[in-house]
Amino acid sequence: MSKVIIPEGIKKIATLCVLRNGSNLMLLKRLKEPNKDMYTPVGGKIEPFETPEEGVIRETFEETGIKVEKVKFCGILTETSPVKYNWLNYVYAADIDAVTPPECNEGTLEWIAYEDLLNVPTPKTDWFIYKYILENKPFVFHALYDGELNLLEMKEEITGLQLSVNG
Repeated sequence: MSKVIIPEGIKKIATLCVLRNGSNLMLLKRLKEPNKDMYTPVGGKIEPFETPEEGVIRETFEETGIKVEKVKFCGILTETSPVKYNWLNYVYAADIDAVTPPECNEGTLEWIAYEDLLNVPTPKTDWFIYKYILENKPFVFHALYDGELNLLEMKEEITGLQLSVNG
C-alpha cells in the first residue's frame, strides 16, 4: 500500500469548544503554536471516523477533564493562509458549572469575563466567535491571513458582512 501524500495547504479539520458560565468563558492560555501565549477555546483535530461533535466532547475532556454532556453547534471558522496555517473549525459552546479551572497539559485554563476579553491576548477571529455565541447568532466566518499570519480580512458568509479586523 502506498503512502498518501497530503498537499501542503490542505485544511486541517478541528473543533473548538467555548466553555461558559453566564458571560464568563473558560479559556486556555496556550503553551504552543498555533496561538502560543494567547487565550483560546479548548479543542483540537478531529480523529479519523469521528464526527465533529464526538471530537469536541473528546477534546474538551482530554484538555480539561470536564465531561460535557451537551454541546451546542454555533458555527464554522475557516482560516486560509499561503503557508501551513489552514484550518476548518467546527465551533461549539457548552454551559458548565463555575468550577476551579483544572490543570491542563496544553497550557493554563482561566475564567475570563466577556467584558475583559479585549484585555487579554486573544486571536482577533475569536472576538467575533464569542460575540456571536453570546448573542446566540449562528455564523460561518472566513478569515484570510498573509504569509506572516497577520489577519487581513474576515467575512461572515451567511450575511456577507465584511468584519473589521483593525482595532
